Amino acid sequence: LETARRFRPHVVFCDIGLPGMDGYAVAAALRGDEHCRGSRLVAVSGYASPRDRERALAAGFHEHVAKPPPLEAVRAAIERTG
Repeated sequence: LETARRFRPHVVFCDIGLPGMDGYAVAAALRGDEHCRGSRLVAVSGYASPRDRERALAAGFHEHVAKPPPLEAVRAAIERTG
């Protein structure tokens, strides 16, 4: 989180299943940070059911891609930051 605050990325690819603080909490923290509010958040997860996608969007992610993300999905997410 501290690196994102300093770097202010245009897009953040974040795994959901992280140790200690899951990706949903990371998304909430980034959304609440004035320096990161403009970042596009992309959830990356092995959990890819419609409910998992809905939960990611409700948590503040702009989109959700299943692991391993296809290169085209990564490119498209980056291009949407434009």
